[in-house]
Amino acid sequence: MNASTRIGIGYDIHRLIEGRKLILGGVEIPFEKGLLGHSDSDVLTHAICDALLGAVALGDIGSHFPDTDPRWTGASSLEFLARVVELVSERGYRVANIDAIVVAEQPKLMPFVQSIREKLASVLQLDVDQVSIKAKTNEGLESVGKGEAIAAQAVVLLISSSG
Repeated sequence: MNASTRIGIGYDIHRLIEGRKLILGGVEIPFEKGLLGHSDSDVLTHAICDALLGAVALGDIGSHFPDTDPRWTGASSLEFLARVVELVSERGYRVANIDAIVVAEQPKLMPFVQSIREKLASVLQLDVDQVSIKAKTNEGLESVGKGEAIAAQAVVLLISSSG
């Protein structure tokens, strides 16, 4: 890779169901529903992983941690993120910053944003001020707005480790 900077975009969405914990950015959020999926279904961390993988042209989270592999059943998405950070480093890059949005009607996420930033920063090996997390609603529109799902989007900037 010869560019000194790289940008990646990630997106994920999971259906909300009863009987699961709600994990966002590695933080357990008190709520009566959680996200359906093979791992802990942390949409925020998945979106960040996809953004990082995309920035270094290494595919997406499903190609590295497939839901057909039983070793990822119930796995913490922070494990995925730590491995993706290693892959980014192996390609000669480090994370400069992350900007992400979680879109959910409920629960209200603002009380948890700082904890999420801190948890993600530690795994990403960043200062907290390099991790931006915003919580938005979908104004009652579509599956997210109807409280059926939670979605997340992330943008990352990578810089060359040699620079």
